[in-house]
Amino acid sequence: MSNKELLFQAIKNQETSRPGWVPFVGVHGGKLIGKKASEYLQSGELIYNGIKKACELYSPDGIPVVFDLQMEAEVLGCQLKWSDEVPPSVITHPLETGELENLSEFSTTKGRFPEIKKALDLLDQDCSLQNIALFGLITGPFTLAMHLLGNNLFMEMFMNPDRVHKILSLCAEIGKKTSDFYIKNGCEIIGIVDPMTSQISPEHFDEFVTPYVNEIYDFIRNKNALSSMFVCGDATRNLDNLFKTHCDYVSIDENISMEMVKDLAQKNNKSFGGNLKLTSVLLFGNETESKLHTIDTIETGGKKGFILAPGCDLPYVCPEENLVAVSEMVLDEYKYEIAKTTLTLEDNLSDVKVEILDYSNCDKIDIEVVTLDSRSCAPCQYMVEAANKAADSFGEKVFVHEHKISTREGLAIMNKLGVMQVPSLLIDGKVVFSSIIPNQKDLKAKYQEKLDSKK
Repeated sequence: MSNKELLFQAIKNQETSRPGWVPFVGVHGGKLIGKKASEYLQSGELIYNGIKKACELYSPDGIPVVFDLQMEAEVLGCQLKWSDEVPPSVITHPLETGELENLSEFSTTKGRFPEIKKALDLLDQDCSLQNIALFGLITGPFTLAMHLLGNNLFMEMFMNPDRVHKILSLCAEIGKKTSDFYIKNGCEIIGIVDPMTSQISPEHFDEFVTPYVNEIYDFIRNKNALSSMFVCGDATRNLDNLFKTHCDYVSIDENISMEMVKDLAQKNNKSFGGNLKLTSVLLFGNETESKLHTIDTIETGGKKGFILAPGCDLPYVCPEENLVAVSEMVLDEYKYEIAKTTLTLEDNLSDVKVEILDYSNCDKIDIEVVTLDSRSCAPCQYMVEAANKAADSFGEKVFVHEHKISTREGLAIMNKLGVMQVPSLLIDGKVVFSSIIPNQKDLKAKYQEKLDSKK
């Protein structure tokens, strides 16, 4: 059985000899070939070279062509800010002040899609990669609407839901066009990546997410391709809703209990994927920690309908040896058993010394936003933006700090503050909003309430 055949069986919720293995290699592919993210994501040839190198190192069953949730937004007129080690971020939102009919027309002949087609053509011609399934990842409708509207989306859901539904309908149409582009060019699995959906209630999920992703999933199924739904962050409140969508499998990150996901998958006759720890193990851990965490995840996930994967796009500088260690545990039963019985875990953050802020100043409050990295994580970006926008009304009385757990210091601060999910917003060291982006009215009220209590 080939790698892709095993993966297809797992996605179809069948028993397999081992879990499927899908490393989410995005900008990390650039690092593997010595190129910056800003170069890598704009060149089909570089993307091909990065994927080829990743496949040589990690022996995956499937791999995404690119992991960039800004591609559709760029075509629609959003301006991007480029970075060396993360995908670009959206910095302008055309529907904040503009109207739907004034958006740039969407087409997969525009933006960076022609470069993605070059990469797919090169991958198709490479005989050494024919047994590896290609994922086409598209930006989910809700997240794309967030790029277009910015943080105004949350207020518009309450004040002008009809407009939001019109925008989401357009985003669903774009999702179908992008899915068609990937399928026609050789991708056999389409993943809707909709991280912003972890920030809303189950009721809003049913209203503003389910009908639009189902429209895309039905389109994908009619094209004889497989599909997945990926939501990062703590989407526990929406797990039931996720598994009731028309996707073939649901992929989660480390914020969500694998046991809970496995149970829901079995109840809904779906497969499931995840949830290797992105920063604490794969980025900052070592080979031993990577092996032990992989073993623990496989033991929990089992061999029926389970796809082992990182919680999100791999960090650019993720050590190759850690991912090779994961691959060995998946693919080599002998090494798996040896590691399971001989390896022990050590604390890899014991040498990181961090100090907590002094919250005793009566004239100001400190807002701390714990993120994966606001440059690359959409929910994190919009949480930081919301915190800063609300702070503008208070002048020097409110200071906003970001702690990125993509750094060892940020991860240590997260542990010291007792934060369990990202993104989270703290006021003077206390978690106020956890994995849900507040509207400006509620956020300003919390700032004022805390300032008043210090008088």
